[in-house]
Amino acid sequence: MTYTGRLGHLSLIYMKHKVSVIGGAGNVGSSAVLEIARRDIADVVMLDLEVVREKTMGKANDTSQAGSILGYSSVVTGTSDYEDVKDSDVVIITAGLPRKPGMSRDDLLEINEKIITEISENIRKYAPDSKIIIVTNPIDAMNYVVHKVTGFPNERVIGMAGELDTARFRDFLSKKINVSRKDIDVTILGTHGDQMVPVLEASSVRGIGISNLLSDEEMEECVQKTVSAGGDLTKMIGTSAWIAPGVAISEMVASILLDQKRVFSASVLMTGNEEGYGGVRDVCIGVPVVLGKNGLERVLPIRMNPGTMEKFKASVAKEIEKRDKLKVFKG
Repeated sequence: MTYTGRLGHLSLIYMKHKVSVIGGAGNVGSSAVLEIARRDIADVVMLDLEVVREKTMGKANDTSQAGSILGYSSVVTGTSDYEDVKDSDVVIITAGLPRKPGMSRDDLLEINEKIITEISENIRKYAPDSKIIIVTNPIDAMNYVVHKVTGFPNERVIGMAGELDTARFRDFLSKKINVSRKDIDVTILGTHGDQMVPVLEASSVRGIGISNLLSDEEMEECVQKTVSAGGDLTKMIGTSAWIAPGVAISEMVASILLDQKRVFSASVLMTGNEEGYGGVRDVCIGVPVVLGKNGLERVLPIRMNPGTMEKFKASVAKEIEKRDKLKVFKG
């Protein structure tokens, strides 16, 4: 907020943030919109295709009306016009073909690259100073597309994936150990997919290493449940999950807009200069990061044991295979 004085009077002016959600009429998008609005830190624009314009506006109205019950004042609007994302502080991309039962995230690569390319061109045109959070699968590859098409610097393009994976890992560990999820601290590296890398040596309950509380078999069971969690939910629901992803998105947005300097597992474009990651470069991959007012503030180093490092390298290699198939990479 800022104060301005004129003729001896003080006027209080609230400078509210603006967040736009592209794909806002979808499950993940509308979940994220509600969570962001409930925090009352930003007005929110829900943008989706012209063919679902009425649905988008209806969901926006529904979310605004919920504010009358919950007491938030964020203004939520629905649109199909990209001009309405102008001056956004953060743009969230949830649009794209969702995963169906039997599909892997990689199956979405070609079709979603086309969608994300068009979206990125519009963000570059209408919101050139925004920070972008990518949620569309396969997230790491789509993150790379956004980087190349927008030309935005690394700190302003971030993939959500790892925060969702860590939430799932904490959930499985809490049930196995029978402690609160709030007291569990975990880190997941690598790609958002079957080759994600939960770092067991960096996982603890209030500083007590997980290995002190679970057997190797129990830890591996939790790891495997985490790896398959997305696919398992897709089979149960019939499409990708949306409640936990929406919450994860809102946490990242809050850390950026409120300059909270919180640590997340997130997908970022590696430069090769990050400490502890073996010189990985020109690929988007999940690592622990600090998010603040500038977006990506820094990548945190992590000490991996040899086994974890090998898994991380394998995850990076898998992601490079996907990157190499992208049209934006092949030129």
